[in-house]
Amino acid sequence: MTRIIAGFAGSLTLRVPPTGTRPTSDRVREAIFSALEARDAIEGARVLDLYSGTGALGLEAASRGAASVTLVDRNNHATRIGRDNAELVRRRAPKGSDLEIVVTSAPVQTFLQGTQGEWDLVFLDPPYDLGGAELGHNLDMLVRRLAPGATVVVERSARDRAPQWPEGLELDRRKDYGETAVYWLSTPETG
Repeated sequence: MTRIIAGFAGSLTLRVPPTGTRPTSDRVREAIFSALEARDAIEGARVLDLYSGTGALGLEAASRGAASVTLVDRNNHATRIGRDNAELVRRRAPKGSDLEIVVTSAPVQTFLQGTQGEWDLVFLDPPYDLGGAELGHNLDMLVRRLAPGATVVVERSARDRAPQWPEGLELDRRKDYGETAVYWLSTPETG
């Protein structure tokens, strides 16, 4: 069972496809969001959730005060469920909220090539079998779309070797949670 942990949609159960996704566990999400709140990285943020699956990471950010959230996944079934989950979160939003949630069905590289957005907080939770070269290419394309001082959170298998980080992203830390490694990256404060 995947649920929103805190914020205005706290305890809301999210739909999950029976196959094809690997939702981030509640334990790992709670650790990620505790650290993000300590950095004051959520309130009012423009959030991008790449390889979003159910949308749990992006929708958790929405529940905790993000201004806008964009969910991107190429799997049509996961995208439909992400749209359903986004609607559940929208219904819980405080009256008068101008929260924007966009759900896009597209490959990550296609989305990054065609988007004009700029993000403050980005989640990348690709399938563990995504190659390091493809992840590196995604990150390289992403750097141009990041706001000064942006935070990027990348999930990988703890068994994999650390990815190569492109110029413009600095590794702040790595934290392992069982089989999951979470990498915290940031951009310089000035553009």
